[in-house]
Amino acid sequence: MPPTPQTAAATEAAKPIATPPAVVAPYDALFLYSFGGPDKPEDVVPFLRNVTAGKGIPDERLEEVGEHYYQFGGRSPINEQNLALKAALEAELRRRGIDLPVVWGNRNWAPYTTDALDELETLGAQRAVALVTSAYSSYSGCRQYREDLAVTLRDREQLGEDGSTGVQVDKLRSYFNHPGFVQANVDAVLDGYAALDESGGNGEAARLVFVTHSIPDTMEAASGVWQPTYSAQHRSVAEFVAAAVSEKLGHDVRWDLAYCSRSGPPSQPWLEPDVNDHLEALAAEGVRDVVMSPIGFVSDHMEVAYDLDTEALATAKDLGITAVRAGTVGTREPFVRGLVDLLLERAALARGEETGEATVGELPAIASVCRPGCCLRRHEEPSGIPALCSEDMHQ
Repeated sequence: MPPTPQTAAATEAAKPIATPPAVVAPYDALFLYSFGGPDKPEDVVPFLRNVTAGKGIPDERLEEVGEHYYQFGGRSPINEQNLALKAALEAELRRRGIDLPVVWGNRNWAPYTTDALDELETLGAQRAVALVTSAYSSYSGCRQYREDLAVTLRDREQLGEDGSTGVQVDKLRSYFNHPGFVQANVDAVLDGYAALDESGGNGEAARLVFVTHSIPDTMEAASGVWQPTYSAQHRSVAEFVAAAVSEKLGHDVRWDLAYCSRSGPPSQPWLEPDVNDHLEALAAEGVRDVVMSPIGFVSDHMEVAYDLDTEALATAKDLGITAVRAGTVGTREPFVRGLVDLLLERAALARGEETGEATVGELPAIASVCRPGCCLRRHEEPSGIPALCSEDMHQ
């Protein structure tokens, strides 16, 4: 893992955290926790080594996978988008009169988890709450982040056998069915239909194709042990968004759920259909207009920029389909407001107050404190890796 520069907020000149406002107590910092991505071509293979650590993938194969990044100058858009989200969160907190620092860190690239913890400690934070930039609950979208936190604290000798930590870290619940996330997706899809009409497409006949990151079937099964499965979470959101869009447009919108970005050996089953295969099936049905909504992604990072904007749009063009890609929630106002609402909800829960958990659709809110063994990689194989923010660890 390459060395990383110390962040500006973690310098000796850093301003200590003031007493947090009562509305966010006991939290004195918000930890924006993301996946990370390379900043330049020479970062690509080291970054992919981090992502695939323990899988024994040779550098030659990583170079091949890295072509997606090299086509964009070796730079992932995710880092700038995280900084934009950080700035938007800070602005919304200020708008509400809440003085709370926002610290950014990543699992796989600078600033790493340990860099963020360093910054939190330098700021004097005692109890932070993590906002993971994944809206859905699964191993990849939740538990893997909690494992990384626990392992990092353990390596720093800050994780006690009873789960106690140096800087205590809680997390916001998975927010796929929070009104802010859903409304931002509704707005993005409506913008997509407007763009389709402007490009000469037929919005009334267009198929709405929601797209998310595929995961192995075993991970899908494990995601549903304590809660609705990963795919069920997506279908619930898709159904609600499509209904809201239909009402706004004044006509019924037919929709499907497709997947992208699968990896691993071909013999391993992953969630299907792949979006490119699905476009071929739609063309065979006679569909000639499509709006693709990347509902599984928070921002326009590499899976969106390459898998949808490059590959899927090229597939649609070859098939004679007029297609547009709707935006992600990014820094849309309903999404950012909703995240701060989630922060206030989690703070009230931490204070032991009765609080309603805002949701849309038929599924309940995902628990803020995860159940033991929640979202394992495979439900039949217990994990030997501790995971923070769960009932069997420090809460």
